[in-house]
Amino acid sequence: MIEKLLAFVMVLTRISAFFLVVPVFGWKSIPARVKVATTILVAIFFSMITTVPFDTRQVSALQAGLFISNEAIYGLALGLVIAIVFASVKLGSRIIERQMGLAMAQTLDPLSGETSQPLGMLMEMIFIVMFLSVNGHHLFLLVIRRSYEAFPAGSRPTVAVLTSGIIQAGSTALMAGLRLGAPILAVFLILMILLAVLARIAPQMNILFISLPLRVGIGLLMAIIFLPFVEVFVTEFADWMGKLLPL
Repeated sequence: MIEKLLAFVMVLTRISAFFLVVPVFGWKSIPARVKVATTILVAIFFSMITTVPFDTRQVSALQAGLFISNEAIYGLALGLVIAIVFASVKLGSRIIERQMGLAMAQTLDPLSGETSQPLGMLMEMIFIVMFLSVNGHHLFLLVIRRSYEAFPAGSRPTVAVLTSGIIQAGSTALMAGLRLGAPILAVFLILMILLAVLARIAPQMNILFISLPLRVGIGLLMAIIFLPFVEVFVTEFADWMGKLLPL
């Protein structure tokens, strides 16, 4: 009984660490009871199809603690890669908001419990709805299953592979965020050039007073125009997860 309990605890530890940092499941807005129940149900399912490649009856207390720590490291690393790539939508929105002059517009994000900008929160919610509509949450379960194929329960953590996956996820998130904000950045660059020319033509005009509402209006208009392209990013997001995860 104790041997079977150890195998279940190892599976539960990896899944719990994964759900702790992964988006959607790790949000503070989700009740703790729902999180615990979901984690236990998923752990029961994976414990039934996952085998431990060693005899649990010969494992000491110290070895059991090390095995559980290894599972926590794997789960946190996998979840962190997904969370970093997922943050590219918020990063792209942050770039747009700074160009619009809304960097100081802070509001409470009900999903994560942290302060965020309104436009970034809106784009993140739209991306989440699109992601879940294409069964993106099934992709999280697929990641867990593949993780046991690459890193069986009880194996030593390959620090170099896990670190490389996290670093590549960070660089990919930066590039993806820049891609999302690049069209609007180009529009604002043209706007700044036009305002500079206007300031030379009419020096007595208050360009700063004119530019603020103009930047906000153009930014909202461009965000509405490019919002349908977020759906394309959802497909690319799934491809990035398959390439960047250290599996």
